[in-house]
Amino acid sequence: MSDDAPLAQRQIALVDLLDRLLAGGVVLAGDLTLRIADVDLVRIDLRALISSVNENVPSPWESGEE
Repeated sequence: MSDDAPLAQRQIALVDLLDRLLAGGVVLAGDLTLRIADVDLVRIDLRALISSVNENVPSPWESGEE
């Protein structure tokens, strides 16, 4: 299959997909609202960044002490 085929036509292994996503990073965002009779009871906002960490790009949470 050629590289210019639409993504819907391509078959990509799950591990390859995860490798591509983690190499560049992924931002997940979502909102969830529980509503009864037009009254908002619960609202949840989700913001998450998923990325790989290596020696060239260290974790921002490292203390620097080993």
